[in-house]
Amino acid sequence: MAETLPSAIEQELLGIKNLLWGSEIKTDIFKRWSQGFYFSGNEKSALEQSEGGPCAIIAPVQAFIIKNLLLEYKDLSFREKVNLEIQNHFLINALSEILGQCTSQKYYIVYLDSTFSDSVSASDFNGDKNDNSMLGSPKSLYSSLITDPLRFHEELRVHCFHCMDDVVKYYFENIEKLKAQYGVLLFLYSVIASKGLEQVKSESETQDPLIDETYGYGSQSLINLMITGRATTYVWDHDQDVGGLKLRGIEKQSQIGFITIMEYHRFCTVGSFYKNPIHPVWVVASDTHLTVLFSDERKLVSPETKSEQARRVFKSFDPEGNNFISSDKLQDVLRALDLVSELEYVNIMKKKMDGENLGIILLHAFMDEFFPKEESSTPDMFTLIHYNGLAQSNVKGQVQYHIGSAILLESDLKSVCESNPMLTVLQTKWPNIEVNWCDNVTPSLN
Repeated sequence: MAETLPSAIEQELLGIKNLLWGSEIKTDIFKRWSQGFYFSGNEKSALEQSEGGPCAIIAPVQAFIIKNLLLEYKDLSFREKVNLEIQNHFLINALSEILGQCTSQKYYIVYLDSTFSDSVSASDFNGDKNDNSMLGSPKSLYSSLITDPLRFHEELRVHCFHCMDDVVKYYFENIEKLKAQYGVLLFLYSVIASKGLEQVKSESETQDPLIDETYGYGSQSLINLMITGRATTYVWDHDQDVGGLKLRGIEKQSQIGFITIMEYHRFCTVGSFYKNPIHPVWVVASDTHLTVLFSDERKLVSPETKSEQARRVFKSFDPEGNNFISSDKLQDVLRALDLVSELEYVNIMKKKMDGENLGIILLHAFMDEFFPKEESSTPDMFTLIHYNGLAQSNVKGQVQYHIGSAILLESDLKSVCESNPMLTVLQTKWPNIEVNWCDNVTPSLN
């Protein structure tokens, strides 16, 4: 049963408004975020994004949809089987899973009161139509709408549910509201309301709005909230002590992963929890947009071998990516790997691996000494599929999955090609990867 909350919730909604938008909402940015969850008429399991901005919500939702489709169908055969019923089922499952990561207590579902919520027919924003002539209709209709941030916030109301089954039931009964003009925003407000305004503020550790006031993109805290249920600012594993400050990262292995071009530019360090998620699905960040990468090869997320674990731990003590550590950190590395770490033994190993007494231990010297027979849990060849929700960023201007054949080269040297951002971001996860994309067209990250 839904519990409609009294006016006391209005203060909470005002706080959410300020947290998301800051002191002033730019009409053009609000308009770009005012869209529903609708599927492409061309790729029936793919959500379509009307304008730049709400990819911080749409891409993670798409990633959870893909994750669940792969669990159900095991491969890409779902592409030919998706119909309206399957779309609704997997959309609601994804939204419920994201909400469930935020709380296990009460679920606050934000909706619009009065006829305001019916100002645009949900069917107009529904990409379920089989007629390809309708593919452009959601965007053209969207562009003609008049959006009013003030009135939108005046009409917000909240239902409270005490169990997830009731949330799912509500969403199935009100599926058209998810697909209508404000579906994405209403879900975003529901996520923050369910998580708790003060909890989101505490985790994000910033005074900046979660939606950029100038460009309208979602912050990393918002992306992390959608992927993991925690609105932390950083993407490394666990908490890090930086200059005496405790900075929160990702607390555990996530259901879906995250990789970003910003790591290549040294603006951040993505930890193992994000790079090695439970399922082979990753949200991919360029400097302006979020897309999704996935594979039907389950071995991509197989448990680490001992040597892979050793490389990861070693590199955690080498945040600059220099492939060496200070000799003084060797004992910490050995201890983290549950290897012999008594001081006398460590000093013997220092002299052996740092014969020239340079004060550093090279990665390959460490691996040759402790893990001479390196094993890999990752296959040398596998399929990658890329999703970009912006129609104009796809081949022929239609949202569709782009398939590539990936190979991991034996060489330790990687080819750096800054004119190919897709390859660059993939190399932050697989340093020696090469991909041959279908029709020799590299998909766009933007």
